[in-house]
Amino acid sequence: MTSDTFPERIAALPKAELHIHLEGSIRPRVACELAARHGVELREEEVRQRYAYTNFAGFLEAFKWVTSFLREPGDFGLIAKDLAEQLLEQKVVYAEVTLSVGVMYRRQQRPEANFEAILAATQSYEGRGLRLNWVFDAVRQFGADAAMQVVEAARGCESPRIVAFGIGGDELSVPTAEFRKVYARAADGGLHRLMHAGEIGGPEKIREAIELLGVERIGHGIAAIHDEALLDLLAERQLPLEVCPGSNLRTGALGLQRRKANAGITEHPLPELLRRGVVVTLSTDDPAMFHTSLDQEYRDAYAMGLGDKDLEQLVENGFRHAFDGTASR
Repeated sequence: MTSDTFPERIAALPKAELHIHLEGSIRPRVACELAARHGVELREEEVRQRYAYTNFAGFLEAFKWVTSFLREPGDFGLIAKDLAEQLLEQKVVYAEVTLSVGVMYRRQQRPEANFEAILAATQSYEGRGLRLNWVFDAVRQFGADAAMQVVEAARGCESPRIVAFGIGGDELSVPTAEFRKVYARAADGGLHRLMHAGEIGGPEKIREAIELLGVERIGHGIAAIHDEALLDLLAERQLPLEVCPGSNLRTGALGLQRRKANAGITEHPLPELLRRGVVVTLSTDDPAMFHTSLDQEYRDAYAMGLGDKDLEQLVENGFRHAFDGTASR
Protein backbone atom coordinates (compact mmCIF):
# COMPACT_ATOMS: atom_id res chain seq x y z
CA MET A 1 0.00 0.00 0.00
CA THR A 2 1.17 3.51 -0.76
CA SER A 3 -0.06 6.97 0.10
CA ASP A 4 -1.14 7.26 -3.56
CA THR A 5 -3.95 4.77 -2.88
CA PHE A 6 -4.85 6.13 0.55
CA PRO A 7 -8.65 6.14 1.00
CA GLU A 8 -9.68 9.78 0.85
CA ARG A 9 -12.77 8.92 2.88
CA ILE A 10 -10.45 8.48 5.87
CA ALA A 11 -8.70 11.78 5.14
CA ALA A 12 -12.08 13.53 5.18
CA LEU A 13 -13.13 12.24 8.61
CA PRO A 14 -13.12 14.71 11.53
CA LYS A 15 -10.36 13.74 13.94
CA ALA A 16 -9.04 14.21 17.45
CA GLU A 17 -5.38 14.91 18.28
CA LEU A 18 -4.33 13.81 21.78
CA HIS A 19 -0.53 14.08 21.77
CA ILE A 20 0.71 17.35 20.36
CA HIS A 21 3.08 19.87 21.94
CA LEU A 22 2.27 23.52 21.37
CA GLU A 23 5.94 24.46 21.23
CA GLY A 24 6.66 21.68 18.75
CA SER A 25 4.15 23.19 16.32
CA ILE A 26 6.26 26.31 15.65
CA ARG A 27 6.69 26.44 11.89
CA PRO A 28 9.80 28.08 10.38
CA ARG A 29 7.86 31.16 9.31
CA VAL A 30 6.43 31.61 12.80
CA ALA A 31 9.85 31.02 14.41
CA CYS A 32 11.20 33.88 12.31
CA GLU A 33 8.33 36.11 13.41
CA LEU A 34 8.99 35.26 17.06
CA ALA A 35 12.71 35.99 16.69
CA ALA A 36 12.02 39.31 14.97
CA ARG A 37 9.84 40.36 17.91
CA HIS A 38 12.93 40.15 20.07
CA GLY A 39 15.41 41.77 17.70
CA VAL A 40 16.87 38.57 16.28
CA GLU A 41 17.19 38.16 12.51
CA LEU A 42 16.41 34.60 11.53
CA ARG A 43 15.94 32.91 8.15
CA GLU A 44 13.50 30.07 7.55
CA GLU A 45 16.32 27.98 6.12
CA GLU A 46 18.19 28.21 9.41
CA VAL A 47 15.10 26.95 11.24
CA ARG A 48 14.81 24.01 8.84
CA GLN A 49 18.45 23.17 9.46
CA ARG A 50 17.85 23.25 13.20
CA TYR A 51 14.86 20.94 12.69
CA ALA A 52 17.07 18.24 11.15
CA TYR A 53 18.34 15.62 13.63
CA THR A 54 18.79 11.88 13.86
CA ASN A 55 18.47 11.26 17.58
CA PHE A 56 16.51 12.32 20.64
CA ALA A 57 19.32 14.46 22.05
CA GLY A 58 19.43 16.47 18.84
CA PHE A 59 15.69 17.03 19.01
CA LEU A 60 15.91 18.25 22.61
CA GLU A 61 18.57 20.78 21.62
CA ALA A 62 16.41 22.07 18.77
CA PHE A 63 13.42 22.27 21.11
CA LYS A 64 15.40 24.32 23.64
CA TRP A 65 16.60 26.62 20.86
CA VAL A 66 13.25 27.40 19.27
CA THR A 67 11.47 27.83 22.61
CA SER A 68 14.09 30.40 23.61
CA PHE A 69 12.12 32.86 21.45
CA LEU A 70 9.00 32.38 23.60
CA ARG A 71 9.61 35.21 26.05
CA GLU A 72 6.31 37.00 26.59
CA PRO A 73 2.65 35.94 26.91
CA GLY A 74 1.90 37.34 23.46
CA ASP A 75 4.44 34.96 21.94
CA PHE A 76 2.46 32.01 23.28
CA GLY A 77 -0.73 33.53 21.93
CA LEU A 78 0.86 33.79 18.50
CA ILE A 79 1.88 30.14 18.31
CA ALA A 80 -1.39 28.93 19.83
CA LYS A 81 -3.37 30.73 17.14
CA ASP A 82 -1.13 29.32 14.41
CA LEU A 83 -1.55 25.80 15.79
CA ALA A 84 -5.33 26.21 15.81
CA GLU A 85 -5.21 27.15 12.13
CA GLN A 86 -3.06 24.10 11.38
CA LEU A 87 -5.48 21.81 13.18
CA LEU A 88 -8.50 23.20 11.36
CA GLU A 89 -6.77 22.64 8.04
CA GLN A 90 -6.39 18.96 8.97
CA LYS A 91 -10.05 18.51 9.96
CA VAL A 92 -9.17 18.20 13.64
CA VAL A 93 -12.22 19.09 15.73
CA TYR A 94 -10.80 18.25 19.15
CA ALA A 95 -7.27 18.47 20.57
CA GLU A 96 -5.53 18.08 23.91
CA VAL A 97 -2.48 20.27 23.55
CA THR A 98 0.56 19.90 25.80
CA LEU A 99 2.20 23.02 27.25
CA SER A 100 5.80 22.88 28.48
CA VAL A 101 5.07 24.64 31.76
CA GLY A 102 8.23 23.21 33.29
CA VAL A 103 10.26 25.10 30.68
CA MET A 104 8.31 28.29 31.43
CA TYR A 105 9.33 28.06 35.07
CA ARG A 106 12.94 27.29 34.18
CA ARG A 107 12.95 30.53 32.17
CA GLN A 108 11.41 32.44 35.09
CA GLN A 109 8.16 33.14 33.30
CA ARG A 110 4.64 33.22 34.73
CA PRO A 111 2.75 30.23 33.31
CA GLU A 112 -0.57 31.73 34.41
CA ALA A 113 0.03 34.82 32.24
CA ASN A 114 1.15 32.70 29.28
CA PHE A 115 -1.89 30.47 29.60
CA GLU A 116 -4.22 33.46 29.80
CA ALA A 117 -2.76 34.73 26.51
CA ILE A 118 -3.20 31.30 24.94
CA LEU A 119 -6.86 31.15 25.95
CA ALA A 120 -7.48 34.65 24.64
CA ALA A 121 -5.84 33.84 21.30
CA THR A 122 -7.85 30.65 20.77
CA GLN A 123 -11.25 31.43 22.28
CA SER A 124 -12.87 32.08 18.90
CA TYR A 125 -11.93 28.69 17.45
CA GLU A 126 -14.66 26.70 19.14
CA GLY A 127 -17.14 28.69 17.08
CA ARG A 128 -15.24 27.49 14.03
CA GLY A 129 -15.51 23.85 15.03
CA LEU A 130 -12.32 23.25 17.04
CA ARG A 131 -12.40 22.48 20.75
CA LEU A 132 -9.05 22.84 22.53
CA ASN A 133 -8.07 21.53 25.94
CA TRP A 134 -4.66 21.65 27.57
CA VAL A 135 -2.14 19.44 29.34
CA PHE A 136 0.33 21.05 31.76
CA ASP A 137 3.63 19.28 31.25
CA ALA A 138 6.72 18.98 33.47
CA VAL A 139 10.24 18.05 32.37
CA ARG A 140 11.48 14.80 33.85
CA GLN A 141 15.14 15.75 34.12
CA PHE A 142 14.23 18.88 36.12
CA GLY A 143 13.17 16.64 39.02
CA ALA A 144 10.18 16.05 41.29
CA ASP A 145 10.12 19.46 42.98
CA ALA A 146 9.93 21.24 39.62
CA ALA A 147 7.20 18.81 38.52
CA MET A 148 5.18 19.57 41.64
CA GLN A 149 5.41 23.25 40.78
CA VAL A 150 3.73 22.47 37.43
CA VAL A 151 0.93 20.58 39.17
CA GLU A 152 0.33 23.54 41.47
CA ALA A 153 0.21 25.87 38.47
CA ALA A 154 -2.43 23.69 36.83
CA ARG A 155 -4.49 23.64 40.01
CA GLY A 156 -4.00 27.36 40.56
CA CYS A 157 -5.31 28.33 37.13
CA GLU A 158 -8.66 26.73 37.99
CA SER A 159 -9.54 26.39 34.33
CA PRO A 160 -11.77 23.59 33.04
CA ARG A 161 -9.66 23.72 29.90
CA ILE A 162 -6.72 22.16 31.77
CA VAL A 163 -7.60 18.47 31.66
CA ALA A 164 -4.36 16.70 32.54
CA PHE A 165 -0.85 16.76 33.96
CA GLY A 166 2.01 14.98 32.27
CA ILE A 167 5.77 14.57 32.25
CA GLY A 168 7.97 14.51 29.16
CA GLY A 169 11.69 14.93 28.57
CA ASP A 170 14.44 12.39 29.14
CA GLU A 171 12.82 9.26 30.53
CA LEU A 172 16.25 7.82 31.34
CA SER A 173 17.00 10.55 33.87
CA VAL A 174 15.07 10.71 37.16
CA PRO A 175 13.65 7.42 38.53
CA THR A 176 9.89 7.07 38.09
CA ALA A 177 9.27 6.41 41.79
CA GLU A 178 10.43 9.93 42.68
CA PHE A 179 7.28 11.35 41.07
CA ARG A 180 4.75 9.40 43.17
CA LYS A 181 3.78 12.37 45.35
CA VAL A 182 3.55 14.59 42.28
CA TYR A 183 1.03 12.32 40.57
CA ALA A 184 -0.92 11.83 43.80
CA ARG A 185 -1.23 15.61 44.08
CA ALA A 186 -2.39 15.84 40.46
CA ALA A 187 -5.03 13.18 41.07
CA ASP A 188 -6.22 14.98 44.22
CA GLY A 189 -6.73 18.07 42.07
CA GLY A 190 -8.92 16.21 39.59
CA LEU A 191 -6.30 16.16 36.84
CA HIS A 192 -5.94 13.22 34.50
CA ARG A 193 -2.44 11.74 34.42
CA LEU A 194 -0.09 11.15 31.51
CA MET A 195 3.56 10.27 31.06
CA HIS A 196 5.99 9.87 28.19
CA ALA A 197 7.40 6.36 28.56
CA GLY A 198 8.77 3.60 26.36
CA GLU A 199 9.87 6.05 23.69
CA ILE A 200 13.62 5.65 24.08
CA GLY A 201 13.40 3.77 27.39
CA GLY A 202 12.48 0.14 27.83
CA PRO A 203 9.12 -1.47 28.64
CA GLU A 204 9.87 -1.21 32.36
CA LYS A 205 9.37 2.57 32.08
CA ILE A 206 5.83 1.98 30.85
CA ARG A 207 5.06 -0.51 33.61
CA GLU A 208 6.45 1.85 36.25
CA ALA A 209 4.29 4.72 35.00
CA ILE A 210 1.20 2.51 35.23
CA GLU A 211 1.90 0.78 38.53
CA LEU A 212 3.65 3.55 40.47
CA LEU A 213 1.94 6.66 39.12
CA GLY A 214 -1.48 5.48 37.99
CA VAL A 215 -1.29 7.06 34.56
CA GLU A 216 -4.30 6.85 32.29
CA ARG A 217 -2.52 7.15 28.94
CA ILE A 218 1.07 6.61 27.87
CA GLY A 219 2.89 8.96 25.52
CA HIS A 220 4.55 6.81 22.84
CA GLY A 221 4.96 3.44 24.58
CA ILE A 222 6.41 1.61 21.58
CA ALA A 223 8.88 -0.28 23.80
CA ALA A 224 5.91 -2.40 24.91
CA ILE A 225 6.63 -4.71 21.97
CA HIS A 226 9.54 -6.15 23.96
CA ASP A 227 7.36 -7.37 26.86
CA GLU A 228 4.59 -9.89 26.19
CA ALA A 229 3.12 -9.56 29.68
CA LEU A 230 3.00 -5.78 29.37
CA LEU A 231 1.19 -6.05 26.04
CA ASP A 232 -1.38 -8.27 27.72
CA LEU A 233 -1.75 -5.77 30.58
CA LEU A 234 -2.25 -2.83 28.21
CA ALA A 235 -4.83 -4.78 26.20
CA GLU A 236 -6.67 -6.00 29.30
CA ARG A 237 -6.90 -2.55 30.85
CA GLN A 238 -7.51 -0.83 27.50
CA LEU A 239 -4.90 1.71 28.54
CA PRO A 240 -4.11 3.78 25.44
CA LEU A 241 -0.74 4.43 23.89
CA GLU A 242 -0.44 7.80 22.16
CA VAL A 243 1.61 6.63 19.19
CA CYS A 244 3.50 9.14 17.03
CA PRO A 245 5.26 7.24 14.20
CA GLY A 246 6.80 10.26 12.44
CA SER A 247 8.31 11.42 15.71
CA ASN A 248 9.67 7.95 16.48
CA LEU A 249 11.35 7.84 13.08
CA ARG A 250 13.00 11.25 13.28
CA THR A 251 14.22 11.06 16.88
CA GLY A 252 15.77 7.66 16.27
CA ALA A 253 13.40 6.03 18.80
CA LEU A 254 12.11 3.66 16.13
CA GLY A 255 15.59 2.48 15.22
CA LEU A 256 16.43 2.11 18.90
CA GLN A 257 13.39 -0.04 19.64
CA ARG A 258 13.82 -2.08 16.47
CA ARG A 259 17.55 -2.31 17.22
CA LYS A 260 18.19 -1.26 13.66
CA ALA A 261 19.76 2.12 12.93
CA ASN A 262 18.10 2.62 9.54
CA ALA A 263 14.62 1.37 10.42
CA GLY A 264 11.98 2.83 8.10
CA ILE A 265 8.45 3.98 8.84
CA THR A 266 6.94 0.71 7.57
CA GLU A 267 8.85 -1.09 10.33
CA HIS A 268 6.98 0.80 13.03
CA PRO A 269 5.31 -1.50 15.59
CA LEU A 270 1.90 0.18 15.26
CA PRO A 271 0.32 -2.77 13.37
CA GLU A 272 1.80 -5.20 15.89
CA LEU A 273 0.31 -3.25 18.80
CA LEU A 274 -3.12 -3.27 17.19
CA ARG A 275 -2.95 -7.01 16.52
CA ARG A 276 -2.30 -7.57 20.22
CA GLY A 277 -5.43 -5.66 21.15
CA VAL A 278 -3.60 -2.60 22.51
CA VAL A 279 -5.56 0.65 22.24
CA VAL A 280 -3.69 3.16 20.11
CA THR A 281 -4.38 6.79 19.32
CA LEU A 282 -2.49 8.33 16.41
CA SER A 283 -0.77 11.68 16.89
CA THR A 284 1.96 14.00 15.64
CA ASP A 285 3.90 14.91 18.82
CA ASP A 286 5.84 17.95 17.50
CA PRO A 287 4.52 18.28 13.93
CA ALA A 288 6.57 21.24 12.71
CA MET A 289 9.77 19.85 14.18
CA PHE A 290 9.14 16.37 12.77
CA HIS A 291 7.91 17.56 9.35
CA THR A 292 4.59 15.79 9.69
CA SER A 293 0.85 16.32 10.06
CA LEU A 294 -2.01 14.20 11.35
CA ASP A 295 -3.03 13.51 7.76
CA GLN A 296 0.50 12.28 7.03
CA GLU A 297 0.46 10.03 10.09
CA TYR A 298 -2.69 8.32 8.80
CA ARG A 299 -1.15 7.94 5.37
CA ASP A 300 1.96 6.39 6.92
CA ALA A 301 -0.22 4.02 8.96
CA TYR A 302 -1.88 2.95 5.70
CA ALA A 303 1.56 2.35 4.18
CA MET A 304 2.29 0.04 7.14
CA GLY A 305 -0.51 -2.21 5.91
CA LEU A 306 -3.46 -1.00 7.98
CA GLY A 307 -6.83 -1.29 6.27
CA ASP A 308 -9.84 0.99 6.28
CA LYS A 309 -11.33 -0.56 9.42
CA ASP A 310 -8.04 -0.17 11.29
CA LEU A 311 -7.80 3.47 10.31
CA GLU A 312 -11.42 4.08 11.28
CA GLN A 313 -10.70 2.53 14.67
CA LEU A 314 -7.72 4.86 15.16
CA VAL A 315 -9.95 7.83 14.39
CA GLU A 316 -12.59 6.57 16.83
CA ASN A 317 -9.99 5.95 19.54
CA GLY A 318 -8.99 9.59 19.47
CA PHE A 319 -12.46 10.61 20.58
CA ARG A 320 -13.21 7.66 22.85
CA HIS A 321 -10.08 8.11 24.94
CA ALA A 322 -10.11 11.90 25.18
CA PHE A 323 -10.25 13.38 28.67
CA ASP A 324 -13.18 15.58 27.73
CA GLY A 325 -16.45 13.69 27.75
CA THR A 326 -17.91 16.18 25.29
CA ALA A 327 -15.31 15.40 22.62
CA SER A 328 -17.09 14.16 19.53
CA ARG A 329 -17.10 14.36 15.80
